Amino acid sequence: MERLCGQKLPFWVANQTLHTDRPDLPECFQLSVLSWLPCIYLWIVCPVYLFYLKKNNRGYIMMSIKNRVKTVIGLLLWIVCWTDVFYTFHELRHGHSQPPIYFVTPLVLGMTMLLATFLIQFERLRGVQSSGVLFIFWFLCVLCAIVPFRSKILQVSSQSEVSDKLRFTTFYFYFSLVVCELILCCFNERPPLFSSVVTDPNPCPEATAGFLSRMTFWWFTSMAIKGYKMPLETKDLWSLNERDSSKVTVPKLFREWEKEQVKANSQHSQPSQAVYSKPPASTTNHVAGEGGGGESNPEEVEVLLSSQKAAPRQPSFLRALIKAFGPYFLIGSGFKLLQDMITFVNPQLLRMLISFTKQKGVPDWWGYTLAFLMFFAAFLQTLMLHHHFQYCFVTGMNVRTAVIGAIYRKALVITNAAKRSSTVGEIVNLMSVDAQRFMDLITFLNMLWSAPLQIMLALYFLCQYLGASVLAGVAVMIMLIPFNAVIAMKTRAYQVEQMQYKDSRIKLMNEILNGIKVLKLYAWENSFKEKVLAIRQKELNVLRKTAYLGALSTMAWTSAPFLVSLTTFAVYVTVDENNVLDAEKAFVSLSLFNILRFPLNMLPQVISSIVQASVSLKRIQGFLSHDELDPNSVERKNTATDFSVTVVNGKFTWAKEDPPVLHSINVMVPQGSLLAVVGHVGCGKSSLISALLGEMEKVEGEVSIRGSVAYVPQQAWIQNATLRDNILFGKPYNEQKYRCVLETCALTPDLEVLPGGDLTEIGEKGINLSGGQRQRVSLARALYSDTDIYLLDDPLSAVDAHVAKHIFDKLIGPEGVLKGKTRILVTHGISFLPQVDNIMVMVEGRVSEMGSYQELLKQNGAFAEFLRNYSLEDIIEEEEASEDLIEDEELYPEDALSNHTDMVDNEPVINEAKRNFIRQISIISAEGENLRSRSVRKHSCSQRKHSEPQEKKKPQEVEKLIQAETSETGRVKTKVYLEYAKAVGPLLSVVICFLYGCQSAAAIGANIWLSQWTNDASTNQTQENVNMRVGVYAALGIAQGILVMISSFTLAMGNISAARKLHHNLLTNKLHTPQSFFDTTPIGRIINRFSKDIYVIDEALPATVLMFLGTFFVSLSTLLVIVSTTPIFAVVIVPLALIYIFVQRFYVATSRQLKRLESVSRSPIYSHFSETITGSSVIRAYGRHNSFVLMSDLKVDENQKSYYPGIVSNRWLGVRIEFIGNCIVLFAALFAVIGKDNLSPGLVGLSVSYALQVTMSLNWLVRMTSDLESNIVAVERVKEYSETKTEAPWEVEDKKPPAEWPIEGNVDFRGYSVRYREGLDLVLKNLSLSVKGGEKIGIVGRTGAGKSSMTLCLFRLLEAAGGEITIDEVKIAEIGLHDLRSKLTIIPQEPVLFSGTLRMNLDPFEKYSDEEVWKALDHSHLHKFVSNHPAKLELECSEGGENLSVGQRQLVCLARALLRKTRILILDEATAAIDLETDDLIQSTIRTQFEDCTVFTIAHRLNTIMDYTRVLVLDKGQIAEFDTPTNLMSKKGIFYGMAKDAGLTQ
Repeated sequence: MERLCGQKLPFWVANQTLHTDRPDLPECFQLSVLSWLPCIYLWIVCPVYLFYLKKNNRGYIMMSIKNRVKTVIGLLLWIVCWTDVFYTFHELRHGHSQPPIYFVTPLVLGMTMLLATFLIQFERLRGVQSSGVLFIFWFLCVLCAIVPFRSKILQVSSQSEVSDKLRFTTFYFYFSLVVCELILCCFNERPPLFSSVVTDPNPCPEATAGFLSRMTFWWFTSMAIKGYKMPLETKDLWSLNERDSSKVTVPKLFREWEKEQVKANSQHSQPSQAVYSKPPASTTNHVAGEGGGGESNPEEVEVLLSSQKAAPRQPSFLRALIKAFGPYFLIGSGFKLLQDMITFVNPQLLRMLISFTKQKGVPDWWGYTLAFLMFFAAFLQTLMLHHHFQYCFVTGMNVRTAVIGAIYRKALVITNAAKRSSTVGEIVNLMSVDAQRFMDLITFLNMLWSAPLQIMLALYFLCQYLGASVLAGVAVMIMLIPFNAVIAMKTRAYQVEQMQYKDSRIKLMNEILNGIKVLKLYAWENSFKEKVLAIRQKELNVLRKTAYLGALSTMAWTSAPFLVSLTTFAVYVTVDENNVLDAEKAFVSLSLFNILRFPLNMLPQVISSIVQASVSLKRIQGFLSHDELDPNSVERKNTATDFSVTVVNGKFTWAKEDPPVLHSINVMVPQGSLLAVVGHVGCGKSSLISALLGEMEKVEGEVSIRGSVAYVPQQAWIQNATLRDNILFGKPYNEQKYRCVLETCALTPDLEVLPGGDLTEIGEKGINLSGGQRQRVSLARALYSDTDIYLLDDPLSAVDAHVAKHIFDKLIGPEGVLKGKTRILVTHGISFLPQVDNIMVMVEGRVSEMGSYQELLKQNGAFAEFLRNYSLEDIIEEEEASEDLIEDEELYPEDALSNHTDMVDNEPVINEAKRNFIRQISIISAEGENLRSRSVRKHSCSQRKHSEPQEKKKPQEVEKLIQAETSETGRVKTKVYLEYAKAVGPLLSVVICFLYGCQSAAAIGANIWLSQWTNDASTNQTQENVNMRVGVYAALGIAQGILVMISSFTLAMGNISAARKLHHNLLTNKLHTPQSFFDTTPIGRIINRFSKDIYVIDEALPATVLMFLGTFFVSLSTLLVIVSTTPIFAVVIVPLALIYIFVQRFYVATSRQLKRLESVSRSPIYSHFSETITGSSVIRAYGRHNSFVLMSDLKVDENQKSYYPGIVSNRWLGVRIEFIGNCIVLFAALFAVIGKDNLSPGLVGLSVSYALQVTMSLNWLVRMTSDLESNIVAVERVKEYSETKTEAPWEVEDKKPPAEWPIEGNVDFRGYSVRYREGLDLVLKNLSLSVKGGEKIGIVGRTGAGKSSMTLCLFRLLEAAGGEITIDEVKIAEIGLHDLRSKLTIIPQEPVLFSGTLRMNLDPFEKYSDEEVWKALDHSHLHKFVSNHPAKLELECSEGGENLSVGQRQLVCLARALLRKTRILILDEATAAIDLETDDLIQSTIRTQFEDCTVFTIAHRLNTIMDYTRVLVLDKGQIAEFDTPTNLMSKKGIFYGMAKDAGLTQ
């Protein structure tokens, strides 16, 4: 430096700089290092930056005033610098020679200013709105200019006048201009011209945010504020950034994946290999058949070749992912590397700070500098860390989008063989679970190299302080790893066990809620409550074990750093007498051990998630490598020929390796003709249709199809959309055409029944349509698509005979709408065959004959045989249908058509599901018939027609029936926390908090003791009390460990008892809830309380509370320690705490709502996907492939739209909270410096090392508060359902009826009225009648007359609105419900069985002996069936009694009634489900076994009650007629009319 600065200007003077109270840097240093630093930075960065700008052009920005000012200032700076150069030359001429530095520095500065000015303009042309590079440059310039700024002022104050006036002036000019540039640089330019930002309704502000705003995530603030003011909704979310959207990420991944596939395929060099290896996805799928070596057997050739050469390389999906998303991810890794380096700066600064407090007479500014450096390092670390996370999370999000997109696109084109190898569920799992795993892994992937790096650095520094004794501590750490691993294994095993209990409990609850009405009627609630509680008890036991393990692992995690430091210090002090533990060593080591904690804990987690992700990777790679359908296997030329479908010599198979299904098929279908394909089951009819669609592998032959295709599959495929969307299927809506289509497909009557007409939302898989309706919708879709060729795969089998006839005549047949189009119809219906143009008969995959009906009959071949087989069945079927039809039309003349379709649908499974669905969307009519009309689902549509009010009902009543579920928004009330504390137990809650306080106290005690111990070093009394020091330190630490364990235990116990109480209250209340609640609340909503919310209370909430208390006490103890060492710190706490609470409130409100939005938008992705897979052939047939891909992309983007702000909200919070943490570090250090004279170095170390830890716990505290708020909502929801209005008490002690009541069985109604719910009309109006014991009463009336309501009143499922019922002089309204219900017996319409043994289904309370049970079975004609079964009475009934036939179930209900054998029997006669035989059995049994009982029968078939004592005819809730059947017949009233309709009289 002497050459540059000359002799007079030394480069460094120690006395001027370090050892003085007014430090100043020498002029040479100022002129060289300080001036050159910014210049060097800019010149180094410039080439890279220019290259980046050349690549990324965003369009240019118009010149603005701001831009002009910046440029002018840049030029002025250049002029100022060069003024200095010329002045130096000027001095030279006048003989004042200056050292060379005076030439060099202004020259360099001037050039750099020119470069900066050039950059300002270049950035404008490239559309950069805010420049980070220049911001850092100007910032460095200002920073470096502050020193000369101060020193020049110092010089002037020490001398009387300014020696170098010109340079003095130019410098201040320079300084003010640089400051102006820095300020201008903070503001944004306007967006570039021609940019796409403008079109977006709600663009993400990130794109236009400035450099500073991006660094600190300031641009997110607007959303945080909006979310705080009111709960966010979907419309408030920003649009996705272009680069994160599906349309950018998916093609990016696809390009790389295709390259991989091509590479993998190109490696097989021999041509023959190419023929027989897996064909590449892009080329045709059927090379093998057409290739040159077709003659020799392909399998053999393949074997020979594979022995020559290793198996072909699989294309690697991982490589494709890395190429697509690696570069972006690496930026994040760069940030992580910087952050790792900066992490280790603070312990060094802490060491310097402690040594500074030891020395006397050192200038104070050292300490202040150290404090600010600590703050600055911590702040930089915060920014780096969060930017690393931001890059990682965004990469993870992009990978998820791309993987989901890739899987979706692949699923639409894989062959059927490939589809068979993985079920729909598995593929959906690929998308949900495996894509999610990638996303979770990518966030922490950098830990894979960063953790070992941090561990090595930490160990290196530790060795410097403590030497080899560090190894003792490391050994402890390593020993803890297997300990934690074992605990994790056990916990996982327990989790599996607990899931099983949970599943069985939910299953049982589901059954209970589905059969709640039956439970109430039989008064069986208690028995089932015991069953649920027994399962719950097992579940809680497992939870308790898990909690014990959890407490152990918490202890390990909390005590680990302490144990490590204990062993290290103890070893260090005892190994050598000269080793003295002073404050530096102790506290710097402690802070390094704290750094070590995180990577050591993360490593095992990262490794296990890598293992999981690699499994996922294999699965996804396997799926994406499946063969694809060959789009060219079917020729689709639109050349005009007479034949619209031709197959020449076709041979087809489902999978290459399978034998062919169709052989030598030759078909020519003339334009506009109707071809029927017939044949026995499994002869390849549907396969032929698939072959024409190109769904099968073509082994040889030609297929060509002229024109567009519509396809109706055998199993109708219905989307979860409105009925209209299902029919339009992407075509534009045309009213007239649409009406015509509905008419033709006989859908008009069905629309009148559906709640919303054709805008009714159809459930998944068309669950709220009957089988016949689904098939007709499928037909309507084909008809509306208006194509040239119709492939109809047996569309008429699912609908009923007369509907089929209607559809054939109106739609398919020679006179139908489709005449003139080419139609290929697969059918089993023989009646239509005479009307078709051609018939093709298939036998075992070949065409056996083809021709018109007449021709084929003459040939007397396979067709004639087929006719003979089928016609018998067909004729019988048709007769039955027509008989049914007649009967039906008398009952329900209006729409025999539509209701009939439902009769087909007797599969109980579907009905069960359908019933649940209908229950959830049901519009139960205000007319009280709901319970019946729902249970008689079989005639669903028709019965509704008769209740007149239905027609006039306005839609708003529909909505009112099922109240929308209220989701809590906004803050959770304190009351809920108190409720939870009350459930845990008030005393226990206090004890838990006290224990947590104690454990923090122990931890602080240990550290204070450590600081006392280190102070021994300065007073030289180390040797005497080493043992005491180590002993007390160990005792305090171990006490802390034990306290942690006890407090975790107590907390877990408290949580479990709370969970038990909350569940118990919920269950008790739900069993006591009146029936009306279950009619208006969808079961799903109640089940949700029992599953999701109880799960949260069981598992999520305890974990959150544990973490919350932990972090809360850590943060609290930190503040206490700092305040106790430096009391002045208390002043700062208040403002910091205010900022903290402020930020936390904003964050919690926003992130909670973002989480809700994210989870709501996630499920549509998966449901849409599984729907697509099932309907892929239909989608392909109609050519809607691309629009479905778009739909899926939209759904994914919609989901990411709420996920992205969620990530950013965490970063936003992190930066702000850690800033507060860094302020705490700053103030702790500052106050330590201020009070250094009366502080020991030990205390300084203590307070600052605590402050360094606080950042993390503050951050977690906010997260935990937010989680706690979202989880405590579960308590609120469970609470809400445990406090609904209950029915009357089950037993009323002082009103108990005598045990043998009712002896006679007299029933009196006196002026009795009843309504279903408050605010509805009366269902029964003012009934008065009296029935003597032993009478048999039949109750009849039209639908909606109130028949079922009468029975419900006897059981008090409906409470009286007026009047009363007495049985044997006891008013039933006054006694307990169980006392009443256990004394009545009902045989309900719908036989409900619960899963469990048959014995339990008959006698859940085990009141009766085995003989009695067998006797009841004998009378109910089940004896034979049960005794033949190996399990006898222990026969397991599956859910809903699926493994018994409907008739058998009905008989089981009869057996129940026989067992109870009470004086009053109510028989609600089954309508459609039951066969006549069972009905006769039941009737005869009742006549014999219940001879002396009072029997009420609700009759649908009048012949059953013609011999009853009296018949009660109800009409609109009033008694119309009440007399003996013969009298009523002679009166010719309503009853007579009904009998005449039923054909009982002439």
